[in-house]
Amino acid sequence: MRLTAITLDCPDPPALAAFYACATGLPLHDASGVDFAGLVGAGGLLLGFQRVDDYEPPRRPGQSVPQQIHLDFAVDDLDAAERRLLELGAGKPESQPGGDRWRVLTDLAGHPFCLTLAKAERT
Repeated sequence: MRLTAITLDCPDPPALAAFYACATGLPLHDASGVDFAGLVGAGGLLLGFQRVDDYEPPRRPGQSVPQQIHLDFAVDDLDAAERRLLELGAGKPESQPGGDRWRVLTDLAGHPFCLTLAKAERT
């Protein structure tokens, strides 16, 4: 068995795909459209975004609408990556449990994701 896709629910798949394309440099999948958009990652792994009517974003840190999934991204510089992602439209929750080790941000649909130091990944 091989993992081929990770798909996130959202209200606007093209917008969320564009956000992550800018953030990661991953190319848009050829079959992307209005109700589903995707990015092609390493080894053909698809990061997909599907339209859901009446979508409610996760509420963090509370669990009234649980996060259900979050993504982690390794970066070389936490501050620089955070600044760039905030400029792209990411949000930054008040609760930051990682201290200097990682940062929690949210994408345009409210999904939380974490930035971790790439060198911490190797140790």
